[in-house]
Amino acid sequence: MWSGQPHPDEGHPPPLEAVPVPWKSVGSCKSHRESLGSLVETPAGKEAQGEEDLAASRLDVLRLRSSSMEIREKGSEFLKEELHKAQKELRLKDAECERLSRVRTQLEQELEELTASLFEEAHKMVREANMKQAASEKQLKETRGKIDMLQAEVTALKTLVITSTPASPNRELHPQLLSPTKAGPRKGHLRHKSTSSALCPAVCPVVGHALTPDKEGKEVDMTLFAEFQAWRESPTLDKTSPFLERVYREDVGPCLDFTMQELSALVRAAVEDNTLTIEPAASQTLPAVKVAAVECGRTNTCALSGLACACRHRIRLGDSESHYYISPSSRARITAVCNFFTYIRYIQQGLVRQDAEPMFWEITRLRKEMSLAKLGFFPQEA
Repeated sequence: MWSGQPHPDEGHPPPLEAVPVPWKSVGSCKSHRESLGSLVETPAGKEAQGEEDLAASRLDVLRLRSSSMEIREKGSEFLKEELHKAQKELRLKDAECERLSRVRTQLEQELEELTASLFEEAHKMVREANMKQAASEKQLKETRGKIDMLQAEVTALKTLVITSTPASPNRELHPQLLSPTKAGPRKGHLRHKSTSSALCPAVCPVVGHALTPDKEGKEVDMTLFAEFQAWRESPTLDKTSPFLERVYREDVGPCLDFTMQELSALVRAAVEDNTLTIEPAASQTLPAVKVAAVECGRTNTCALSGLACACRHRIRLGDSESHYYISPSSRARITAVCNFFTYIRYIQQGLVRQDAEPMFWEITRLRKEMSLAKLGFFPQEA
């Protein structure tokens, strides 16, 4: 018993037995069979057409797969070729970089060697230039020293010649004018600077004045001689040296210590600076000159000692136009100190070419003159 029409399966046409057919006549049955045959043939064609389409789609898929495989293989081969090319180029670049690195290292080494050689050559040239400069400066210094020595000698000789006139000849240049009893070391002069005093025979033998042989006994004081030798190794006018400090304390200071302290200090500074001038006073009446607290008028008064006496000489300090009249005793004290400074200046300038002992005895003689002058002893003028 059929309760209703059967449900056909999905994708399959319903079986013929399942289709209810009403019973009719033969003619109608025939026509019905024809129509039924047409109904049966239509689903079978559709199924065949679907299978063909499925096969075609599968074939297309296979074709696509084969073409994609070919493309993939060709792409892989192309990429491998490109990779090989890139690796080859990279190896070439590495080799080029290594070569350039070696070239750079070699150039740096050559540059360092060249720089070192240039610096060495430059230092060598600088050393040679410094040595030549030092030699030139030394030669220049020696030449200037010789020139200074010659100029000092010429100045001293000029001074000795200038101070000798027919009316008042210089007795150092003309020793025959000295009296027999006064042929000793007398330092008469008309115009006298501390550098223009008469030189000793060791310095200027052309003067023609030789010291008379001293018959007194002599003995070298080793302490004084040692101080003098130490000073002679590096002669200087610095008062701090033991030798000059002793001479200043024992001789120079007391010899230039006059009553008029202010003018005494000026005279001492002028003697040390070599700017003191002593010249003879005019024979006419002396002009009034005000010196410290002493006024020189018609009466001759010594500007240093303040004593009234015959002042035959006057002094001038540096470039000042003021003159100060001095007594023979004051002149002798100043002259003795000037003679000492003149001699040690010539020693400093290298003009005295003697051994240490004769130089020491000459300095001792000059110190003796300063001591005698300080005590009031001075030579009388002819």
